[in-house]
Amino acid sequence: MLMDQQKRRFCIMRYQIGKDDETWVKEVYDKIVTKMSAECDRTGDKIPYTTVDGKFDDKSVNDLDWWTNGFWPGILWQMYHATGEEKYMTAARGVEEKLDKCLEEFTGLHHDVGFMWLHSAVADYRLTGNEKSRVRGLHAASTLAGRFNPAGRYIPAWNGEDRIGWIIIDCMMNIPILYWATDELKDPRFEMVARAQADKELEMSIRPDGSSNHICCLDPMTGEMLDNPGGQGYESGSSWSRGQAWALYGFALSYRHTKDQKYLDAAKRVANYFIANLVRSDFLPLCDFRQPAEPVYYDSTAGACAACGFLEIAEHVGEYEKPLYIDAAMRVLKAMEANWCDWDPERDSILQMGNEAYHNEKGRHISIIYGDYFFIEAILRLLDKDFLIW
Repeated sequence: MLMDQQKRRFCIMRYQIGKDDETWVKEVYDKIVTKMSAECDRTGDKIPYTTVDGKFDDKSVNDLDWWTNGFWPGILWQMYHATGEEKYMTAARGVEEKLDKCLEEFTGLHHDVGFMWLHSAVADYRLTGNEKSRVRGLHAASTLAGRFNPAGRYIPAWNGEDRIGWIIIDCMMNIPILYWATDELKDPRFEMVARAQADKELEMSIRPDGSSNHICCLDPMTGEMLDNPGGQGYESGSSWSRGQAWALYGFALSYRHTKDQKYLDAAKRVANYFIANLVRSDFLPLCDFRQPAEPVYYDSTAGACAACGFLEIAEHVGEYEKPLYIDAAMRVLKAMEANWCDWDPERDSILQMGNEAYHNEKGRHISIIYGDYFFIEAILRLLDKDFLIW
């Protein structure tokens, strides 16, 4: 009982929310526990990305190096930490072992190794001290650091000769594995690469108004900007909402790891822009904040990721700034829970209305595993039941 009271006091200190909001968060957590228990029993160490007729698919069958393959074990490790139920650990380790083949074959890996191994091996090591998991995490971090272009001072996105000069804002969410490697090895090289990437993204991707490019095409010899195609957004110069979420959360995490004020300032600038655009759509995030008025396309995954980013920012700003970001997180989470969540324990996936890209019809308004991950992380943060996976 005393421990529960202490945790509750810490929760209130970390994120001050009203009584009604606290009740709502606890009710949603109970729904998550029920749903995730059923999903874990059904899915085990399969690697889901989306659902087909209410059931998860399995990327381990024919797409093992797909970039999202860490998010299911990330969910499992968060649930293990929150509940102590060992079935989550067992399933997560099953996925982690499957991903070894990706490290061995190597050629399918790119900038997204942070997503894949922060949520699997590094999470395992952080919670259990598993030495094999530590080695896997360091292997992945070394792979990411090895992609660094020292002339242009950036980590290239994806693979292929036509993308040698590309950077994408998504990488801001992958470089925390480099910060972790520096902390683990006491070797500054990894953080140097991470900072160089964050600096390049800040210079090239973040616009003065707080919006962000998705893709920047750079000269690989000089690092100078050549082009900024629209990527997964509507067009060049538009504002793909999940890219904005990657930016605000990613820069907040870089601030957490470095305490460099310019990263927090960047996170706040993008967050404030994001919040202003949420107001326009009743806190249900559009796919692109500069998309045509019709048709209306949404992206729940952007809202879930942004909610986590808002809460991260709230931990690093002053007392009178915190409410802006906590309130924004609560509003977007409550709006999405009321409109887009499926709590039926017989059906897989919680958060619906995800969107892969503005122009991708097949990937529009579907369930996507990272939407569930970020939604769950945000709720666990508000209850102080999370652990830092980044």
